[in-house]
Amino acid sequence: MNRIIALILITISVLLGAISCNEVDNHSTKAKSTTAKQNPMEQKLGKYVKVRLTSDLSHLSPDQREMLIILIEAAKFMDAIFWQESYGDTTQLFKSIADPFIEQFVRINYGPWDRLDGNKPFVKGIGPKPLGANFYPKDMSKQEFEDCPLPDKKSLYTVLRRDEYGNLATIPYHDHYAIPTRLAAALLREAAKKATSKNFQFYLNKRAYALENDDYQSSDFAWLDSKDNLIDIVIGPIETYEDQLFGYKASHEAYVLLKDTSWSNKLKRFARYLPELQEGLPVSDKYKQEKPGTDVELNAYDVVFYAGDCNAGSKTIAINLPNDEEVQLKKGTRRLQLKNVMRYKFDSILIPIAQVLLDPAQRRYINFDAFFANTMFHEVAHGLGIKNTINGKGTVRESLKELSSALEEGKADLLGLYMVKQLHDKGELKGDIKGYYTTFIASIFRSIRFGASSAHGKANMIRFNYFQDNGVIVFDQQQQFYRINFDAFEKVMQSLSNIILTIQGDGDYSRCKTLVEEKGVIHPQLQEQLDRLNTLGIPVDIIFEQGPEVLGLR
Repeated sequence: MNRIIALILITISVLLGAISCNEVDNHSTKAKSTTAKQNPMEQKLGKYVKVRLTSDLSHLSPDQREMLIILIEAAKFMDAIFWQESYGDTTQLFKSIADPFIEQFVRINYGPWDRLDGNKPFVKGIGPKPLGANFYPKDMSKQEFEDCPLPDKKSLYTVLRRDEYGNLATIPYHDHYAIPTRLAAALLREAAKKATSKNFQFYLNKRAYALENDDYQSSDFAWLDSKDNLIDIVIGPIETYEDQLFGYKASHEAYVLLKDTSWSNKLKRFARYLPELQEGLPVSDKYKQEKPGTDVELNAYDVVFYAGDCNAGSKTIAINLPNDEEVQLKKGTRRLQLKNVMRYKFDSILIPIAQVLLDPAQRRYINFDAFFANTMFHEVAHGLGIKNTINGKGTVRESLKELSSALEEGKADLLGLYMVKQLHDKGELKGDIKGYYTTFIASIFRSIRFGASSAHGKANMIRFNYFQDNGVIVFDQQQQFYRINFDAFEKVMQSLSNIILTIQGDGDYSRCKTLVEEKGVIHPQLQEQLDRLNTLGIPVDIIFEQGPEVLGLR
């Protein structure tokens, strides 16, 4: 590793300091074995099961192995930035914590709020989490934001702060996070020198430029063309879930990935069906006039490193990017299935949940291939439907504001299952359709445990409550388990799909808010069953031991 990289790595250690949280802290893990079992924070830590994030690297060249190290170091800068976005300066926070269990839980959550429990504070003296995280001044009201004349206030890539006169002002990301973004960019350029794929090399250099200038669209197009590389990285400000005030601001994150070529080859044939599936959506024609991009890639990957937003709380198991609506319509998206992490969650969480909450006669239908397919088509389904309202209200994201992410996730869940049914009818997907439906419902129970405060959580609850209200999910009070009514499944699925697609196309914020408020909540009956899972010690999600050492690269 050359002198430039060595200097950057020294800077990483200084910059991250106490806030690095990619690996589970050894001190805290050791303390867990010696502290009384009654420690309530130990119980909170029990929500997570720890797994080693590994993959087979035996087929990689020395340059490729070196590239992995460099990309992981670049990813760590996204960690540092996301701490700033989610909380801010953590110096005093960590100084105030004496309990190693609390410290470890802060690191898992990137702050003192429990992401799997409605963002409730768990550190003494800490109040509710600001809806706008650290993207906006804490004392800013929604009305003040709406009234201020700043042209770039809704940009994905600006933070808002007060100027010397107390007025709102915007600061571009590349200025506000100048040091970590420039150092990450330098590492991407260094990694590009080791790339054998010209397209991947081009993408890395374009993404480095984007980090320094907040101009991400050209690098998004370059990433869509990057298809012949075994190693990949998703890096930068991407998702807007952390901004629960408006849903405007993108958070920094990174995935370092290794393609599973065997599984990827199985998925290629599905992309050609997208235009036909768009035409068949269960909604009026005016809501499906947009044509999904045909340059769609479906691939399976092992993740070897998570950082930033995607590493906070519940862990992502599939990616559908870019999010830029213009890029999606012009060229399409890439759908990346994170196969190793899917398997961790299926084996250690979904199967144990199903054995408790589902009718014993229906448990036999659950299988990993259905879990993989449902997850994959959820991501594909983000490209279906509508991105721009049909009545001049702008994009769906702009018109539905902070609720847009929840509705979009709900849409993807339902249209993903719609795609499964259509492709199963065509003979493209094998197995009993009941396997896909049962695994889908079991996965709702898994995801609901992330809480109803996140976009995914609200989407899960809307779907669960609508399905239960319409007889698809039936609770057996005597036996204390849920039974699926397969005969009602497809009709109810189409009905809710129609509601969501119509709200999106109309940009109907009021109707969206009513849907979320009425259906996006956990009712006592379900909460009682979720509490059973906690009592039995079934984990909610996973945390990682990860990094070059875990991969055997050092």
